[in-house]
Amino acid sequence: MNRYIIFFSVLFGILSGNAEGKDKPAQSANRQALSSGRPNVIFFVVDDLGWKDISCYGSDFYQTPNVDKLAAKGVSFKNGYAACTVCSPTRAALMSAKYPARIHCTDWIEGWKYPKAKFQVPDWTMYMDTTEYTMAEAFRDAGYVTGHFGKWHLGEDSVYWPEKQGFDVNKGGWKSGGPNLNKKEGFNGYFPPFGNPRLKDLPGDEYLTKRLANEACTFIEDNKNRPLFLNFWFYNVHTALRAKQEKIDKYTPLVDSTKHQQNSVYAAMVEHMDDAVGQVLAKLEILGLMENTIIIFTSDNGGLQRKKEMVTSNYPLREGKGHVYEGGVRVPVIIVAPGKTQPGVVSDESVISMDFFPTLVDLAGIKVPQQIKQSWDGVSLVKTLNGKGKLKRESLFWHYPHYHKEGATPYSSIRKGNYKLIRFFEDDRYELYNVKDDISETKNLIEENIGIAEELKADLFKWYQEVGAQMPVINPGYK
Repeated sequence: MNRYIIFFSVLFGILSGNAEGKDKPAQSANRQALSSGRPNVIFFVVDDLGWKDISCYGSDFYQTPNVDKLAAKGVSFKNGYAACTVCSPTRAALMSAKYPARIHCTDWIEGWKYPKAKFQVPDWTMYMDTTEYTMAEAFRDAGYVTGHFGKWHLGEDSVYWPEKQGFDVNKGGWKSGGPNLNKKEGFNGYFPPFGNPRLKDLPGDEYLTKRLANEACTFIEDNKNRPLFLNFWFYNVHTALRAKQEKIDKYTPLVDSTKHQQNSVYAAMVEHMDDAVGQVLAKLEILGLMENTIIIFTSDNGGLQRKKEMVTSNYPLREGKGHVYEGGVRVPVIIVAPGKTQPGVVSDESVISMDFFPTLVDLAGIKVPQQIKQSWDGVSLVKTLNGKGKLKRESLFWHYPHYHKEGATPYSSIRKGNYKLIRFFEDDRYELYNVKDDISETKNLIEENIGIAEELKADLFKWYQEVGAQMPVINPGYK
């Protein structure tokens, strides 16, 4: 009788693993047997969402009731960080638990080209290598059914797309960093037709985020009797700014010139994202899965803050996406883990993108080979989820040996305790800030705290060696 059970278990896995373009085998019956009693995982990553872009983190313009409810159920980290100030490196860090500098994926794919700049950028890796053991592969190997919904942006070639990196189902993830806006071919970004090779247009499509939420809910419904790992990586709130007119009209009369956040279209896009979060949470509630589901909500980098064109405001943080200052790298982080988190906890602990992989496998009781764990830069946050536990880790690092359209030049940074040291490569200049007392990074303490600066500089240079960080070099064609 057991043989028949195994046969039908494998057959069910094959029938339900219907990824568009999928060519990996379904999980074995062995792996499914391992998954008994395991919690589900929902991993929300919002594109370009700033630290102050949701209500519970202090926005007084954008409305995010569903994300706020999520925060009320679990722990919110005030010192949450993205692994990089641009998207692709952070996404690779999320999936691999490694610093972007270690895997040499240090800029968005394909990056900005500045052939006459003072420095030449390194020959960096423009994809997440398939040799990396990903979070999705860890969950799939433990018997989970894995699904990716939304933005991917971890390789131009399809060999690097979600279905080749541990996902059974891929809806919407391909090379693009944003919705397809190829007007010559009739594609309209957030509105259909989507022009996405991993998301076939349907007659009822209205808005990309809603369509992805529908797909995610279908995935949950189809796999309600199996442990599932669901990546919901939004295209919102990445430019170009597009939202349904009725939502824009809702916010237009609410614009207050005395406030920092004033973009009604961006506010509408934030609400589209929040609606999708609410739709997924409602599906979990209807199916009775909420109390056995771990949920993480975060962003891939700080909000896009432009001087000439108002997108969002990260105030009181300095600068935004692409920049080394807090506005470019500090992001919301919310974790709900039944049995581990208490309602409404706020933590001061500094956490970063690489921590989510170790945290999730720890919470789910998944065993990862020791040689894989030893290569991780992230750490499990489980002991911090009550808002009281402390991590032994001393420092966090960032390395961006590139130029960015928003004005950034090559830089590195380290945060150790309350102090943050920044290195700018073009003139080998350093800045030091106490980001606890001076969250806006207005007072450079480098002259009065030489000892602290030298300590952090030594730690930064040691870290360069440990991770094999690639460096920019003087450009012979500099003008």
